[in-house]
Amino acid sequence: MILGIPKRMLIIIAVLAAIGIIYVMGASKRASEGATGGSSGCKVTVTADVLNVRAAPDVHSEIVGKFKQNAETGAEPVVQNGFRKLADSKWAATDFLKPVDGATCG
Repeated sequence: MILGIPKRMLIIIAVLAAIGIIYVMGASKRASEGATGGSSGCKVTVTADVLNVRAAPDVHSEIVGKFKQNAETGAEPVVQNGFRKLADSKWAATDFLKPVDGATCG
């Protein structure tokens, strides 16, 4: 016993904490993945907590990446069905994207 806590319980807590840390680190990496297109001079900031990047401009399309709030990425001036094109096969909902000051997003 350590501090009145059985060793087995301490090991379980340590393993769960390690799993949690690994999960959070992986989620941070995945959240920054998504798209970095936008050779048109358009750059946007994400306003949602987490924004899904989809393969096509449709809410039912496959999720191919995610961005965290305040992430910046290049984009295209193309908007379809309420989605802005970020790169080839990468679209995000325009409701959660704000053009960066001075960006030309059309």
